[in-house]
Amino acid sequence: MRTISSLLLFFCVLTTQAQYDFSGQIDKNHWHEDVYLSVIEDYRKISGIYAEQIVSRAKADSLGIFRFTGNQLEAKNRIYRIHVDNCFDGEQGQNHFNGHCDDSKEVIFIAKNTDTIVFPFSFEKQMFCDIRSTNEKTEVFIKIDSIREEMKYAFGEFRSEANRQLNSKKWFKTLQEYGKNLNEPIAEVYIYAFLSDRSNDLHGHYLEDLKNNTYYDDLLERLKDHYPNSGYTRQYEEELASDKYIVSGYKKPSKWLYALIPVCILSLGFNFYLASRIKKLQSRKTGAKKDQLTNQEQKILEMLLENQSNKTIAEQLFVSVSTVKSHINNIYKKLNVNSREEAKSLFKN
Repeated sequence: MRTISSLLLFFCVLTTQAQYDFSGQIDKNHWHEDVYLSVIEDYRKISGIYAEQIVSRAKADSLGIFRFTGNQLEAKNRIYRIHVDNCFDGEQGQNHFNGHCDDSKEVIFIAKNTDTIVFPFSFEKQMFCDIRSTNEKTEVFIKIDSIREEMKYAFGEFRSEANRQLNSKKWFKTLQEYGKNLNEPIAEVYIYAFLSDRSNDLHGHYLEDLKNNTYYDDLLERLKDHYPNSGYTRQYEEELASDKYIVSGYKKPSKWLYALIPVCILSLGFNFYLASRIKKLQSRKTGAKKDQLTNQEQKILEMLLENQSNKTIAEQLFVSVSTVKSHINNIYKKLNVNSREEAKSLFKN
């Protein structure tokens, strides 16, 4: 009976001009009756619950059947999400933090304003259910997700670096070729968002792939051709330029750099040793010059180094200023200097 009702609804809406109709059924024993339709302009927020993306809310009837209809959607394909959750409006501050709700279900699909779509009952086992749609592109995310499941299995079979590298190369190529053959750049953006996600283990391989693979530039051209004014195109173009900058700015250090590091360390050590030796030799030479001075001249030298005036020195030593000047001249000759500043420079350390 449910299948017949869905088919009748499906064919009925086909006669409607310029109007979308999305319908399905939820299990009201498990889910809250509110069902949400969201448009996804930021492909980094494909999965999750974001209040700013919601465009419509429908209430499921007593049988759990919901329906979205109208004519306000885009005329061209866009990414949409229908979701149910048990995080109620009054608790969104806690449960919808950062787009997350522990108890939720969603289906991601491609559609436009004139499409009629009937979704699988209860949202369960989406990859194995048949979505009925007037748009042949609606189901592509489910097919892509099935390839991703195969990919996860292949990576998990042997957790070795060799297996990871081989599988990365294989599955990147598989997903990219599959996306290109779909002739739907939005579907390729969905693949790109997964492969380039900085939080997963594939990001390093993505950066390496970006260096030589023309696929990414070709995808940009396809997006510009099909969706020249779309937010997806602008976002992709900006992200691609940013990642290319990262790739071009990073260069693996040359093996010669590693050889030079110990040489530089040895050179620094040798320079410190030479500086220490020179300092000691200078200290000895200065000490030898100081030893040439008489006791009185050494006292006067210490006072000179303390910036005391000739008059102050004379008062402390109980001699005349002229005697102090005579001693200072003798000190200059023995130290081979011509002024107080040169004497200070000689003994500054």
